[in-house]
Amino acid sequence: MKAYPYMHKHPTSGQTTISEGKDLRDWFAGKALQGLTSDPDWRQDMDGTDTAYAAYKFANAMMKVRKEVPHE
Repeated sequence: MKAYPYMHKHPTSGQTTISEGKDLRDWFAGKALQGLTSDPDWRQDMDGTDTAYAAYKFANAMMKVRKEVPHE
């Protein structure tokens, strides 16, 4: 599943560019990463590896719950 797909038509050439957008899982991970790194007590690793893994764990959980919760 993709987040923010778009189509852009160039104003002078009329050429259309289509982007599928980024993966929804990556978008969720980015949002989780923002939250994690904004907490001064979270900074557990210097190279960011643990933090990146944690962000994707949160993203995976969001993707799983998204399938289980009915959408309106």
